Amino acid sequence: MAAAPRSFQVFVKPAGAACNLACGYCYYLGKGPGGRDDAPARMAADLLETYIARHIAASPDEIIRFSWHGGEPTILGIDYFRTIVAIERELCPPGRTIANGLQTNGTLLDEEWGRFLAAEGFLVGLSLDGPREIHDRHRLTRDGRSSYNETMRGYGILRRHGVPTDVLCVVGAHNAGRPLEVYSFFREIGASYLTFLPLVERRPGAPGGVSPETVTPAAWGDFLCAVFDEWVDRDIGRIKIQIVEEAARTAFGQEHSLCIFRPVCGDIPVLERDGDLFSCDHFVDAAHRLGNIRETPLAELLEGPAQRAFGQAKLDALPRVCRTCEVLDMCNGECPKNRFAVAPDGEPSLNYLCAGYKKFFTHARPFVAAVAAEWRRRSPGSSS
Repeated sequence: MAAAPRSFQVFVKPAGAACNLACGYCYYLGKGPGGRDDAPARMAADLLETYIARHIAASPDEIIRFSWHGGEPTILGIDYFRTIVAIERELCPPGRTIANGLQTNGTLLDEEWGRFLAAEGFLVGLSLDGPREIHDRHRLTRDGRSSYNETMRGYGILRRHGVPTDVLCVVGAHNAGRPLEVYSFFREIGASYLTFLPLVERRPGAPGGVSPETVTPAAWGDFLCAVFDEWVDRDIGRIKIQIVEEAARTAFGQEHSLCIFRPVCGDIPVLERDGDLFSCDHFVDAAHRLGNIRETPLAELLEGPAQRAFGQAKLDALPRVCRTCEVLDMCNGECPKNRFAVAPDGEPSLNYLCAGYKKFFTHARPFVAAVAAEWRRRSPGSSS
């Protein structure tokens, strides 16, 4: 089987949307095959092996990366992931390396998980929205109890075992107005890598077409700017912030690593537990089903006309106001799921968060340019 001509990442959901929490803002509940009576509770062992084999065959990179998501993937238990690693080890071609990532709420982790994740070199994304009161605004158990203590216990296990951990914080109406409190909390618990995810819930007919829990464009921009200024003052070299890293890539002439900021998307499809592949985590529906990996090689699905058209549509639908924007290279219209606003000239497909992103990227650009200029000055062969 031929490899794909470009790098890709698959969000694999071996347990589908199943989760031990009931987060108020979860966008994945009800997606995938969960509503069917014949839907499997987990990805079957033979399908798991088929997927891993086809992912390895499709990957064009020396490091073959797997990303395990949910729902909550750890509900499958540690032995399921031992099986995953064993299959990967058996199928990995000589001279190549496999790297695994796991996205979790952390509440089911224990010392055995910590030892396993460390020994197998997993990178972990941990969902945590801030201090207890903020975190528990949305992230509750299925019977309505706080998940904060269990999440922090899981985070402690990851730190104790030296597992590289990216803290993912959802920013909505519940915490957007408290940027320094949120950021200071993450500093105090020793977080070294932070990702801030804006909460945008479409609600036709509501003011602005969004839910009351949605972060406003102004609040999103203010939050990012406040966090950035605090980071510049105190934490350069100690904490990495994903959106700052993405902004810096433009100054160094590097392609964005995050799909939402690339001109064309479509490189991060979703694999459900029954083998169905969908265009994107936010577009798991019949219109965006690409096929099933039992029937079609992964590379063929990734490069098929449906997925190519899905990715290209992001660029083709970009409004004129975006095409002439001074921070276009940093934003590129962000994620298509958020492009439901109307531009000042009446053109559709403007990103709902446009004003917030523009404020932040404009605010950060002088710093990013100065860092890039200093790097070039110090680089071997520089004429300065």
